[in-house]
Amino acid sequence: MQMLMPEPQIFVERTLALIKPDVVDKEEEIEDLILRSGFLIIQKRKLQLSPEQCSNFYADQYGKVFFPNLTAYMSSGPLVAMVLARYCAVSYWKELLGPSNSIRARRTHPHSLRAIYGTDELRNALHGSLSISSAEREIRFMFPEVILEPIPAGQRARDYLNLYVKPTLLAGLTALCKEKPADPM
Repeated sequence: MQMLMPEPQIFVERTLALIKPDVVDKEEEIEDLILRSGFLIIQKRKLQLSPEQCSNFYADQYGKVFFPNLTAYMSSGPLVAMVLARYCAVSYWKELLGPSNSIRARRTHPHSLRAIYGTDELRNALHGSLSISSAEREIRFMFPEVILEPIPAGQRARDYLNLYVKPTLLAGLTALCKEKPADPM
């Protein structure tokens, strides 16, 4: 009797990463760590937000005691916004960031980015989206020109692979087999 195995599924997520104003000078170093952690940087831009833009971006934090300091801090200088992609991007990025309070991060997650680059709870060096839906909203905010199409899953993904990917691979591999080059790469 043959056991039925479910077909493997590949989910690629996107998340937003922000290098905050106080650590923009460490941009290259942080990007290297991001890439070495298996992320792909899909888009990147350097920008400076106004206090009003910061208020809109952090609207879910409105009314909290730290909100005025947060908007002042985030508008105090340039920041780097990046769209990161990989399998389970949101959760892996949050794990790499560590706790939002940099002081606590140094105690509990000493190798996290916030433990390494952050100063305190407010100046924690980097931002990460909390969920897939907040990532989509935040990416649209920082990259308004981007068209975010949903990543196909299930039958839509299989149809896409059958229609576009498999014919191209089949033609390429067939040509490769016919030629049998000494160095196929």
